[in-house]
Amino acid sequence: MARNRKVTVSTDVHGHTTGWAETEPAPPVAPNPRAAAFFDVDNTMMQGASIYWFARGLAARNYFTTADLARFAWQQLRFRLLAREHAGDMSQAKEAALAFIEGWRVEDIERLAEEIFDELMAPRIWTGTRRLAQGHLDAGERVWLVSAAPVEIGRVIAARLNLTGAIGTVAEVVDGAYTGRLVGDLMHGPVKAEAVTALAAVEGLDLSRCSAYSDSANDLPMLSAVGRAVAVNPDTALLRQARQRGWEVRDFRTGRRAIKIAVPSTAAAGLVAGAVTAGMALQRRRRGDRPSGERRPVR
Repeated sequence: MARNRKVTVSTDVHGHTTGWAETEPAPPVAPNPRAAAFFDVDNTMMQGASIYWFARGLAARNYFTTADLARFAWQQLRFRLLAREHAGDMSQAKEAALAFIEGWRVEDIERLAEEIFDELMAPRIWTGTRRLAQGHLDAGERVWLVSAAPVEIGRVIAARLNLTGAIGTVAEVVDGAYTGRLVGDLMHGPVKAEAVTALAAVEGLDLSRCSAYSDSANDLPMLSAVGRAVAVNPDTALLRQARQRGWEVRDFRTGRRAIKIAVPSTAAAGLVAGAVTAGMALQRRRRGDRPSGERRPVR
């Protein structure tokens, strides 16, 4: 796919930084330029967490061992069951994001994300949610993914789904490689609402004419920022809020709600667990005791 892309980084009056990346080629001028739709990714657009499937793809390519992946899954399960979504855990999640991508080249992340999307993520896209997104596109509206994943990974997913682009966590890049530092905050909770508001100001959107979709009560700020909020495959807390506020509810699961426990979507879960596996992999590469056949990312 083309490597040229529009990437925007914006800082608001409070010093918060966000970024978004449009897919290429850019879509034609929309007949409804003031409206857009914003879709959360994990358990909203796809079954499970995108960072988990990305980690599985890396394990399959021997970037770390299956034992590391098992620890990754256990950490996700533990965070989900304990519902540890408070400030301390989000601080750990931010550190995890740094560990996960430090030293990797942007082109390698994008290449691997493309491969892993086709292999593991595409079969797990919720058909119903994809149909909702297509409805907005057919109406001439732009459609953006909003994810805690690095914005480059979000852009790959958006490109594969023929969407407008993605809003995601911005990682600092120097000479084409990630430094291990974030630019701004992890794209989670209230930060998503701030990012959507910032993008709307730049793109000339009227948020009262926009829609937002999510499965998690963590995204209540984003859902509340737009004129139409839709709970998709909602967790218990979001379902309760949706009923109280009269929001539309769409559930594309087939009765196996345990899937949200098996492959959770919380930002803290995916990113903190990602740090565990990534840290192990980095240690092995530095010590030279990589698993047989491991392919080291180009640095």
